[in-house]
Amino acid sequence: MAVKNSQARDWLYVFVYGPETRANFLGLYNQESEQNIIPAFNSREEAQDCFLELPRQKGEKYELQAVHVDDLRKAAVNNDFIIVLVDGNGKIIGALPEQEGGVA
Repeated sequence: MAVKNSQARDWLYVFVYGPETRANFLGLYNQESEQNIIPAFNSREEAQDCFLELPRQKGEKYELQAVHVDDLRKAAVNNDFIIVLVDGNGKIIGALPEQEGGVA
């Protein structure tokens, strides 16, 4: 189902590993900021372009999924992660604002 443009900013694309068993968001550790991060993308295309640049565990299956911003924020907060927006080249655009609702 396609997301309407007015609602598109409420959804981000993230990679999930172990989708058949435990379905966890792909999380990374940023050594520069010493923070646990969940890389998120504004579009499916950006995520797919960046996939090979992301560090991954050998033998894990990864799946790209659209996730509502509120659900992603809850998972991040509950697991001591921050959400960062990443472009198709793997460059961090910035951290996702912590307020509830859509992407600012």
